[in-house]
Amino acid sequence: MEAYGMIRNVGFMWLILCVFWTLSMASVAEDNPPGDGSDDMRDRYQKWIDKYGREYKSGEEREKRFPIYQSNVQYIDYFNSLNRSYTLADNMFADLTNDEFKTTYLGYLTDWSPDTCFKYGNIVNLPTNVDWRKEGAVTPIKDQGQCGSCWAFSAVAAVEGITKIKTGKLVSLSEQELLDCDVISGNQGCSGGFMPKAFEFIKKIGITTEKEYPYRGVENVCNKQKVRYHSATISGYEKVPANDEKSLKAAVANQPVSVAIDAGGYDFQFYSGGIFSGNCGKQLNHGVTIVGYGEDVGKSYWLVKNSWGTSWGEYGYVRMKSNSSDKRGTCGIAMDASYPIKD
Repeated sequence: MEAYGMIRNVGFMWLILCVFWTLSMASVAEDNPPGDGSDDMRDRYQKWIDKYGREYKSGEEREKRFPIYQSNVQYIDYFNSLNRSYTLADNMFADLTNDEFKTTYLGYLTDWSPDTCFKYGNIVNLPTNVDWRKEGAVTPIKDQGQCGSCWAFSAVAAVEGITKIKTGKLVSLSEQELLDCDVISGNQGCSGGFMPKAFEFIKKIGITTEKEYPYRGVENVCNKQKVRYHSATISGYEKVPANDEKSLKAAVANQPVSVAIDAGGYDFQFYSGGIFSGNCGKQLNHGVTIVGYGEDVGKSYWLVKNSWGTSWGEYGYVRMKSNSSDKRGTCGIAMDASYPIKD
């Protein structure tokens, strides 16, 4: 009987220990719910910081950015699980809210300019695929930095393209000259601008090389000494008829074209690859350059050069869906397009 009592007491104590252990583990599980991935997310955040060399002013700023990064990554991972025609990634903008991103990196100022002639209106039998990079008419991807100078990069890329087509020479031209010197027309440097006004400036003044007048990403006093040595000129510009992708295609078949788009959505902020087909509106806020078009597995697209460096998108490019059911085009790409003329 004594042996039985000892066994019963030991069994009771074991039961108590099991209950205590179960309750303890439940408490731990409450603090760290299964699958929350907090440690994994912290590791991912650190790897992201290392990859992009992000330096914060303080540990407090670093911690402030973590929940923003986490929220963005959760959206990115969810979106990619949907298997759409394009993918997203936690790129260099991943610790920014969408409002911060728009305020810093978008700089197209919507403005009115009169309609012009359109010399490509009667062209038919357009090629199926066009890529001006293969023709040597596109300079390497550039980076506007934390300056709303997209308008300058868009205009310069178009002028670089037509200069190569007309002269046979590809020269990287100076966005900084536009930033510093194109102020009389109403362009506002890092606070935004308008591509046709940049074309007007280049028509009057010409534009020098990137090497002669390198990009700084901030507005400075115009260096008139450097401006005197212009390396490219144009005779004017023309606008593509608005909301007409067929006319836009005819223009791109002949030269790179400056366009304005709505780049303010989360999907564009984190675009990684594939044919971009939304989500975006039609509030034009960013200047880019179409440098070609084509098809991929039956899906047609515009080949667009951006100015956010090679870490964004497809090494700095985005393929945007063409032949949209909306006549304004994907993200408004057909709403406001123009190109320089060089006689």
